[in-house]
Amino acid sequence: MPINAKNKKSVQHTGLQKCPTGIKGFDEITEGGLPKNRTTLVSGAAGSGKTLFGIDFLVKGVSDYNEPGVFMSFEETPDELYTDVASLNLKLQELVSQEKLLLEHVVLERADIREKDFNLEGLLVRLEHAIDSIGAKRVVLDSLESPFSGIEDDGILRLETKRLFRWLKNKQVTAIVTGEPGQGYTRHGLEEFVSDCIILLDNRVKEQIAIRRIRIVKYRGSRHGTNEYPFVIDSEGLSVIPITSAGLDQPGRSEKVPTGIPSLDKLFLGGNPGFTRGSTVLVSGTAGTGKTSLAASFALETCKRGERCVFYSYEESAGQLIQNMSSIGINFKPWLKKGLLEIVSLRPTFSGLEMHLLDLYKLIDRFKPHSVVIDPLTSLIGEGDEREIRSLITRVIDLLKTKGITTFFTSLVSSSLDNDTSGEIGVSSLIDTWIVARELEEDEGRKRTRGLFIVKSRGTGHSSDVHKLILSDTGIEVVPMDADEGQSQRVVKRQGTPKKSLMGKG
Repeated sequence: MPINAKNKKSVQHTGLQKCPTGIKGFDEITEGGLPKNRTTLVSGAAGSGKTLFGIDFLVKGVSDYNEPGVFMSFEETPDELYTDVASLNLKLQELVSQEKLLLEHVVLERADIREKDFNLEGLLVRLEHAIDSIGAKRVVLDSLESPFSGIEDDGILRLETKRLFRWLKNKQVTAIVTGEPGQGYTRHGLEEFVSDCIILLDNRVKEQIAIRRIRIVKYRGSRHGTNEYPFVIDSEGLSVIPITSAGLDQPGRSEKVPTGIPSLDKLFLGGNPGFTRGSTVLVSGTAGTGKTSLAASFALETCKRGERCVFYSYEESAGQLIQNMSSIGINFKPWLKKGLLEIVSLRPTFSGLEMHLLDLYKLIDRFKPHSVVIDPLTSLIGEGDEREIRSLITRVIDLLKTKGITTFFTSLVSSSLDNDTSGEIGVSSLIDTWIVARELEEDEGRKRTRGLFIVKSRGTGHSSDVHKLILSDTGIEVVPMDADEGQSQRVVKRQGTPKKSLMGKG
């Protein structure tokens, strides 16, 4: 007999409920957060961020989801915890004073841990009082291994651990317990009993740069990201950065945006020439071929349309960039005052790749730019291996494309692209429009000038001829290579006499 709709409904099971942590990026890789009303093990060596993960989970629970929490520490006093997070914007002490969070410090003496008659009854009584006093929905035990430090009987360990986790489940609280790796993910093998979710934190040093990683080892009843994910600790707590790309689901666009150089626009054929809005543009070339100048023209054009632009400068300070660009008629100052342009000038060695990406995420959320310039992309090469750099750039491209932001990269190469393409960092396949700027020789090598040509522009007809690139004190001009001397002189006269110092400008 076939099952009717009513009977079929009666045998369906609801999916696993999840408790959002509020930790940036973490709920994305776990597709919703931690298992609700169950216990999760967070494992990691000293300094990996276990305690902060627990505190952040509780603070975000109060501020974002109105769920009070209890933090029971077996190692640090409340004053020590306040000091630990003083540099972070977590407002731990304020939430405790408002009785939305409760910190419990349990002092364990050696006499309290006697294997013969060991049980957790006293701990459970104290924990129950703490939960009931503020109506807690979230609990963190840091570190659970402390009460078991003197217990060697596996039978007692197994019984009391199961008892604790069953008790927490019956109290309908979402719990985190922390532990340090031993032969397994904890010294006492507690992962055998914490079977719902296991999270591993790692703080490693590679080529003198500290990097943090998080991995979801196990998550029963739920899909989750299986990779190692970078995470950082900043003034707002933890932030996890998904390492996988956002995918290839960005919508196609037909709208064009000008390059900032009318004569360059004409190299893109069609009724509405220029770059496709929301696409990625790469200008690569050797030093002094005009890459930064092309990027600056694009940024200026963005601001002239009343749109916001972020200019990342990894080689020049903001003051140097403004001064140097003024020599070719590009004035950034008015647009900075109007709030349409933001220049971010920093050294790539200042922080790791993860922090660079996190800062970009935050700036985009705050400033909401229409265009982003990164000059040069190759400055990041020394901050990680090739795979990590490619992963970073892929995530940047996916992030910006998903938000419909037009992105302009510059890339420095060490020699002619005929022989060396190392400056592309292996990302040319991810780029929509690729322009090569190079140094040209005329009059049998007696005269040098700049030139450019378009390697590719997806979905747009374009000229593939090499053109001269002329920088003068009034702007930038692109002219055909076969222009006669009189035409070149008219271009220069219209723009102003090119200065010798401009030949070295990137």
